[in-house]
Amino acid sequence: CVLCGQCITHCPVGALRAYDDTDKFFDALADPDKVTVVQIAPAVRAAWGETLGLSREKATVKRLVAALRRMGVDYIFDTDFAADLTIMEEGTELLGRLANRDDYEWPMFTSCCPSWVRFAEIFRPEILPNISTAKSPIGMQGATVKTWYAQAEGLDPANIVHIAITPCTAKNAEILRPELNASGAGQDTDLVVTIRELAEWAVREDIDYFALEDDYYDDLMGDASGAGAIFGTTGGVMEAALLGEVRGYQGVREASVDMGAMTLNVAVIHGTANARKFLDEAAVNGKEYHFIEVMTCPGGCIGGGGQPKHFSVRGCIPPAARGEALRAKDEASAVRCSHENPQIRRIYDEFYGAPLSEKAENALHTYYTDKSAALTGAEI
Repeated sequence: CVLCGQCITHCPVGALRAYDDTDKFFDALADPDKVTVVQIAPAVRAAWGETLGLSREKATVKRLVAALRRMGVDYIFDTDFAADLTIMEEGTELLGRLANRDDYEWPMFTSCCPSWVRFAEIFRPEILPNISTAKSPIGMQGATVKTWYAQAEGLDPANIVHIAITPCTAKNAEILRPELNASGAGQDTDLVVTIRELAEWAVREDIDYFALEDDYYDDLMGDASGAGAIFGTTGGVMEAALLGEVRGYQGVREASVDMGAMTLNVAVIHGTANARKFLDEAAVNGKEYHFIEVMTCPGGCIGGGGQPKHFSVRGCIPPAARGEALRAKDEASAVRCSHENPQIRRIYDEFYGAPLSEKAENALHTYYTDKSAALTGAEI
C-alpha cells in the first residue's frame, strides 16, 4: 500500500475511511497554550465546497479562510507559497545536476507526491538517487513555520500546532517521517485534515458560509504565484519548473523542452499503474530522460484520496474540471513565476540566503530509505 487513498474514493459502498486527526485539531483550538497554524493546499480551493453544495463562486478560498478564523485558528497560510519555495529549490537542484551530469543518476524525478516517494522506496529503491531531495510543499511550509516564522513572531515552536488541509491521505504518513523535524521541536507538521474531513466538520459546526465575508491569508506566507497554484494538477510541477507546458490527462505525456544550451526530454505521469509501466518500459527502451513528474492519483492532487468521494453526488466534479480551476487561477495571477513572488524573495533575503544554501539544505531537503523489505513482511 502506498497510502494514495484511491480505494477510499472508489469503494462503491463507502466502507473505507482514512486516518482522521480532526479531534486533535479541535483539541489544539481549545488549548489556550497552543498556537494553531493552518496551511491550505492548492487543490483544496478547487473542491472544498463540493460536498457542501456550494458553487465554485461561493466556495472561494477567502470564504474558507473566514470559516477557519471563526473556528479560532490563529494563523492561516497558503501552501501555494511553499509550492513556489519548492520550485526554487527543486529547479536549482535540477540545474546543478545538469551542470554536473556525470555525477548523478538520470532522470531526476519530482518528490512532491508522498505516495510516489513511498512507491519508489518499497517497489523501486534503485531509483531513490534519482528523486529530487526537495521536500514536498507541505514539508517545506512546516519547516518554515517552525523556524523562520516562529523566530519572526517570537513564538516557541514547541507550542505551535501546524495543521495541513490537503486533498491527500498519504500526508498523514509523510508528516511522521523522522527527517521532517527542522526546528528540533517535534514534527514540522503536526496534523493533516483532508478535504472530506473539512466538509464533515463544517457540517458539524453548522457554519453559514453564505453569511461569511471574505478574509485573507496572514502575511509572510500568504502570497503565491500562479505557478504555485498549478502544483495541484498533473503537469503543473513540470510547467512551473520549466515554464513549458505538458498539459492533458493522458496517463503518460512526453515533451522536449528547449533550454537554450540543451534540450531536455521530460515526461509527466499520473496514476501508479502508469508509473510502474513507464519505469518497466524505460528500463529496456534506452531513451534518455532528464526530468520526470510523477503523481500517483488520477489527475494529480485534484484526484487525491482525500477529495470528495462520489463525482456524481451533490455537485462533485471530475478531477479535470478541478484542474482547470487551478489553471484559471494561474492565468489570473499578477505574478506567474515562482522566482518573481516578492515573499519568496523576502524569505531568501531574510532567512535561507539562497536556494541550496546550507540553511536551505537542512530545512527544505530530505532523504529516502530503501523499504523494499516491506514486500517480505519484514517491515511495514
